[in-house]
Amino acid sequence: MAHEIEMPEFVRAHEEGHLTVDVREPEEYTAGHVPGARLIPLGTLAQHTARLPKDQPIYVICASGHRSLAGADVLTRAGLDAHSVAGGTLGWMRAGNPVVTGDSPT
Repeated sequence: MAHEIEMPEFVRAHEEGHLTVDVREPEEYTAGHVPGARLIPLGTLAQHTARLPKDQPIYVICASGHRSLAGADVLTRAGLDAHSVAGGTLGWMRAGNPVVTGDSPT
């Protein structure tokens, strides 16, 4: 089972430039996402594991933390160091962090 991290730990990892994968649907992502987050919807995540780095942690985020747990499990089973972000994008915003709108990661 994937490891779940709390928001303060994710904020530090994000500040350090670690990869964030957003597993929500495209319309959710364009409405507002963590700056730099790469969109890979949960339903297609297993098809993209070969393109993700095996030598660094990957932080998986969704809206509130439920889909990210499933996504982190997919990545963990594929041999990746995946961590689900508790509270998700909503928690990120509630903590006062910025979001980006549109379909690009930045």
